Amino acid sequence: MSEPATGYVSGGSVIDLIGNTPLLKLEKIADIPPDVEIYAKAEWLNPGGSVKDRAARKMVLEAVRNGELKGGRSIMDSSSGNTAIAYAMIGAALGIGVTIVAPENINTERKKTIEAFGAGIVYSDPIEGSDGAILLARELKKRDSDKYFMPDQYNNPLNPLAHYETTGPEIWEQTGGRVTHFIAGAGTGGTIMGVSRRLKELNPRIRTFAAQPAEAIHGLEGLKHMETSIVPGIYDPAGFDETIFVSTEDAYAMMESMVRREGLFVGHSGGAAVCAAVGKAQTLESGVIVTVLPDSGMRYLSEKLWW
Repeated sequence: MSEPATGYVSGGSVIDLIGNTPLLKLEKIADIPPDVEIYAKAEWLNPGGSVKDRAARKMVLEAVRNGELKGGRSIMDSSSGNTAIAYAMIGAALGIGVTIVAPENINTERKKTIEAFGAGIVYSDPIEGSDGAILLARELKKRDSDKYFMPDQYNNPLNPLAHYETTGPEIWEQTGGRVTHFIAGAGTGGTIMGVSRRLKELNPRIRTFAAQPAEAIHGLEGLKHMETSIVPGIYDPAGFDETIFVSTEDAYAMMESMVRREGLFVGHSGGAAVCAAVGKAQTLESGVIVTVLPDSGMRYLSEKLWW
């Protein structure tokens, strides 16, 4: 199965449609200096609906190549939603079984989408959040290693490598090498680590930033407050320049601003990323800021954010 960094493959699998997402200019969300531009990658336009399609494809296809998914083994990993859906879609396309470990309180949209692709769900304690799902997935893998291949998105170096190979080059090409600042939300850390590494190789003067929730207990699905969480093995603050903290309230307000003023219906982490981008823009005299919109707000309709 091919893994194109850019371009769609005519007649290929749905897996070949992952990547090459548009870069959108944000012009109405806030007052920023006239010589500063903000752009965002529309990652909800991946076939699985999120940026997580990229890492899931890389991890699963490598396991197919090296034989880790032979002999009837199925994919099993922890995820609160987007990576779970990506695994489920890719598993369906390849004819490989998928089991997802997720907190019991993940929303209806995610549960139904995972199940629609034919994947199973093992629920962890909702009070323990994503960390509880991580621990339960490790337990299942230890208990039945012959049954499961666990990509381990939080610790698999192929996660950031997917962004090093695809997302980073796309941003460079789409901005004509003009990008000066890059901002991404930190969940597994794959996007910020992989893109930061690639962009800094292309231009060491580019500044890169990880957006994190400002609070330990927060409502920003897909993001981690690293100080109070199990820190992913692939996450290393030395790989980017600075952390920007965003409150849940500010991120939700930005989600509403984006849908009303830009016509872009983004999810929690997208709202947080744009908050961070706007905050950074307001400190600059000039620059080209690029951020990532990981998924659509349509995955959060049941959470009553919109009425």
